[in-house]
Amino acid sequence: MSAPSPQATTTPAALADLIVGLRQARPSWGPRKIVAKLQLEHPDIVWPAASTAGEVLKRAGLVDGRRRRWRAPPRVDGLTAAERPNHVWGVDHKGWVRLGDGKRCEPLTVTDSFSRYLLKVSSTASTCEEEARPLFKEAFEAYGLPEVIRSDSGPPFASPGLTGLTVLSVWWTKLGIRHERIDAGKPQQNGRHERFHLTLLEAMRPKAANRAEQEARFAAFTRDYNEERPHAALKDLPPCRFYEPSPRKMPERLPEPDYPAEAALRKVRSNGEIKWGGRLVPISCALVGEPVAIEETSSGDWLVRFYARPIAVIDRKTIRSRRPDQP
Repeated sequence: MSAPSPQATTTPAALADLIVGLRQARPSWGPRKIVAKLQLEHPDIVWPAASTAGEVLKRAGLVDGRRRRWRAPPRVDGLTAAERPNHVWGVDHKGWVRLGDGKRCEPLTVTDSFSRYLLKVSSTASTCEEEARPLFKEAFEAYGLPEVIRSDSGPPFASPGLTGLTVLSVWWTKLGIRHERIDAGKPQQNGRHERFHLTLLEAMRPKAANRAEQEARFAAFTRDYNEERPHAALKDLPPCRFYEPSPRKMPERLPEPDYPAEAALRKVRSNGEIKWGGRLVPISCALVGEPVAIEETSSGDWLVRFYARPIAVIDRKTIRSRRPDQP
């Protein structure tokens, strides 16, 4: 929402009125964001510092006095630091809520970690793959493919099995997207996305009457979040100033795996196993019908790979499979 256009000779009292007016229109915005927005809309005016704006809001009774919440610093060891748009996308399901009609809503959210651009938010009813995949397809078609997708280890992104693969992450792998999973119980490793979920509450309170109303709220929130709202980590500019679609377009057909000629190929059976060394070796039920490549390592064990992704190691002595990161 735009404030009335002030003149160069605007008095401090009039500026204070504009600050208060924007806070009343945007009750979740702090003084820094309010000043940044006013500066964007009226760059010819010298606006007060955020601390001064805070005092204005305090005098107007618009500061709730909430204590600053302590948060653990984000841990990025072993995770990709986003260096450009579409380098890393963060994905998650926000905690579920009950809508006014009694139905469950568990929103799926997708953000670009570099620009904070909101790529997709939808009022899905569950965490099942059948609901998630069409939404990712829409995002890929609209914005192109990311290099990395970061998620937690819950469904539909990951499974507790040997490889951690799901039908959804298998599809991502075929598209050439690398899937990174944060450690269990460490949401701060996807901290930017987790903080975004706190902001998303604005579009969910009070509860929507039904899914159609919630979708309409999300659509309005997306436009506002991407195009209007200043972001402190982006020099108080909105995410649209930093985002551009990926040059990697969604292919019409999935590419075939480019396995080396010397690799042994096995097709995963209906029970998620492959035949190797005269034995049945468990791999993943998410890969049923898919070809995997098996290559000997320097230690004499065998590495199992699905497209470019190492998914298991077969021990040369026991002919049993283990995760690639296990000794």
